[in-house]
Amino acid sequence: QVQLVESGGGLVQAGGSLRLSCAASGSIFSIVSINDMGWFRQAPGKQRELVASITRRGNTNYADSVKGRFTISRDNAQNTVYLQMNSLKPEDTAVYYCGIRVAARDYWGQGTQVTVSS
Repeated sequence: QVQLVESGGGLVQAGGSLRLSCAASGSIFSIVSINDMGWFRQAPGKQRELVASITRRGNTNYADSVKGRFTISRDNAQNTVYLQMNSLKPEDTAVYYCGIRVAARDYWGQGTQVTVSS
């Protein structure tokens, strides 16, 4: 069983910063490693979208809307992925979900709310 625990969401004013963390745990990690890790978000009335992803080797991919403002990173030893969010905008308001891929299967966190006030 894989468990993902997210933290770091909250309320911030436009232009501010937040750092999200997502720690993965489970007995499976004694056998296999996490491949891709990523952050997704879903705003009310909209579909879930990819924000940023990172491979085990550290190759990153970002949505155009967050390039230059958000930075994804990971700690393979701790099975943790981070999302540093700077220069936040009201349109960044959403529930942010951590997602990981392990042995061709995807796992999701419970989501953390990020609200950016104008």
